[in-house]
Amino acid sequence: MPDLAIPHCVDAALENGLEGRGVSREDALLLMNEAPLAALLQAASSVRDRSKGRSVSYSRKVFIPLTHLCRDYCGYCTFRADPENGVNPYMTPDEVLAVAEAGRLAGCKEALFSLGDQPERVFPEAREFLKALGFDRTLEYLAAMCQLVLEKTGLLPHSNPGLMGLEDLRRLRETNVSVGLMLESASPRLGRPGGAHWKAPDKVPSLRLRTIENAGQLSIPFTTGILIGIGETPEERVDALQAIRAAHGKYGHVQEVIIQPFRAKPDIRMAQAPEPSKEDLQRTIAVARLILGGQINIQSPPNLLSEDYPDLLKAGINDWGGISPVTKDFINPEAAWPQLSSLAARTASAGFVLRERLAIYPEFSSRSEFINEHLKPHVQKLRGEDGYARNGDQC
Repeated sequence: MPDLAIPHCVDAALENGLEGRGVSREDALLLMNEAPLAALLQAASSVRDRSKGRSVSYSRKVFIPLTHLCRDYCGYCTFRADPENGVNPYMTPDEVLAVAEAGRLAGCKEALFSLGDQPERVFPEAREFLKALGFDRTLEYLAAMCQLVLEKTGLLPHSNPGLMGLEDLRRLRETNVSVGLMLESASPRLGRPGGAHWKAPDKVPSLRLRTIENAGQLSIPFTTGILIGIGETPEERVDALQAIRAAHGKYGHVQEVIIQPFRAKPDIRMAQAPEPSKEDLQRTIAVARLILGGQINIQSPPNLLSEDYPDLLKAGINDWGGISPVTKDFINPEAAWPQLSSLAARTASAGFVLRERLAIYPEFSSRSEFINEHLKPHVQKLRGEDGYARNGDQC
């Protein structure tokens, strides 16, 4: 029976979403702007439960910030940096290996490489460092460091290096079980003067979508997502999610979509910008679940919602993302990871089972076309029969 308090068009959109196959842009806009939050959360949770059950996953990772140099000047970022006297522009191979080894000893299985976008194009210090080690481009150095970590520690690399062409992705596919690039927004408007992506040439949505599609052509398991609260409209959020869905519809390679809220920090251009509320985040996650359907994994970082993070489960997520027992969140350094014991307990209190996964999700690691031959033995060492981490946490 339809709820008489809900307009018929909204109720019909919810019914379409409940089918779990995705909703149209028109329906998604109705849900984003008009659906009662409780009904929206219930629909999204139902779709998640039907496809994913009551397991919620996470990846035990070590965070390797290969370089903080970046040619983009996004209004919300504290990760990026300009060259500094006495500070190496990149981590050295020995530094990379030391962090990775500490992660291995702490039970990590993922090496998450994060770095700025194409710093060698604007900073001579970056070019000089790379040249001294025999490289011309940051992405070449990244590929070498991924190979080093894979061979020396057995950790499975996952890289988030910014824009990548086909050849860059092909090279990374040899050592990375998955690759990531946040779409962030589908709105070119944010690149205008004063916008969040002003002076950020690598945040042009069409370029980022091209990277996502390039990864699909190469059958690379891919993580992407949107950043909410950076000046976009609800309609632009829907458009970004629809663009991700379209790319996945072509190639079937999007393993995970992150819904990440903007968080204000003192030393950014957007320090006074309002943060999305918990309800706004929940609404966006729920609409994402109904747009993307039941099969794609949806994540929202628990450390960005403080003590209220279990409420994100009500919105239809099925993954907490990477959690590190060794390194901080270099993207949001003020937001500490929850302790894994606490994460497991609070997930259980919400009625779910916490499962440790690899950097490649079970449904992708079971399909040979999504794993480079060179990587298969490394994955098999860490993968249990059900696709989750071998000897991993089930709390």
